[in-house]
Amino acid sequence: MTQRPLAAALWMGGSILSFTLMAVAGRAVSGVHDTFEIMMWRSVLGFTLVMAFGIATGRLAEVRRDTLPSHVIRNLFHFGGQNLWFWSLTMIPLAQVFALEFTSPIWVILLSPLVLGEKLTTPRLIAAGMGFLGVLLVARPDFAHLNAGVVAAAGSAICFAATALMTKRLTRGESIVSILFWLTLMQFGLGLACAGWDGSIALPTAQTLPWLALIGVCGLLAHLCLTTALSLAPASFVLPIDFIRLPVIAVVGMALYSEPVDVWVLAGAAVIFCGNWINIRSERRSATRISATTLARPDL
Repeated sequence: MTQRPLAAALWMGGSILSFTLMAVAGRAVSGVHDTFEIMMWRSVLGFTLVMAFGIATGRLAEVRRDTLPSHVIRNLFHFGGQNLWFWSLTMIPLAQVFALEFTSPIWVILLSPLVLGEKLTTPRLIAAGMGFLGVLLVARPDFAHLNAGVVAAAGSAICFAATALMTKRLTRGESIVSILFWLTLMQFGLGLACAGWDGSIALPTAQTLPWLALIGVCGLLAHLCLTTALSLAPASFVLPIDFIRLPVIAVVGMALYSEPVDVWVLAGAAVIFCGNWINIRSERRSATRISATTLARPDL
């Protein structure tokens, strides 16, 4: 029991790495493929990998159809959020995209008591507040002059919050294999319909194929890591950890695209880490107390 919050944090580390690589790959193919095509080709590879894993491990029987309405709602929010996210990557600096996207954990923390019945504790509120403060310190977005990229990134945050809440609800009775199966299949169907709306779908080229493959693998791994983390700990604990992705992507933007990074990035990163440390420490203490109580009172 005491290791579950730590394990969830480690799984979120894999999610952070996967999303960072996906952002770099998304920029690399944006000149050839629109966001709908990116989602479609990504889902082709993702579905293939899920099917291969399910067949190899004999776990395809875990795929359920009785929860299809929940999967449809989850994937509509995810498809909208992911397309807005990929599009915003081409419009504004990476750090600003992630700053606006990271309002999503704030919504998750505040809404999880209503949607999931989770307790809104003081450490979680502190983590959310410190994470948001860190976001503002790193990106310092100019909300007085909004552009299409800013609006798209903000919209993706709302969609991702809804996706996370639906994912947490599904993990209560659904296997990860089933969630990923419906994710990749539905995302492919939505991507195909939208990409082919104009009667033209760009095929992968020798230059874009490796990047599309990276997007597909990282997209699947990101959701595997995120879904596993959500199955190990409350959503209001897991999602604030994702704030760490912001200083990481700020450094990537500086190294690859000459996007400026200054002392505010370091200050914001320090605030983000402190907030998450408080949250993780609190969750581990709570898990330890529960474990000790259970050992002392096995009838509970």
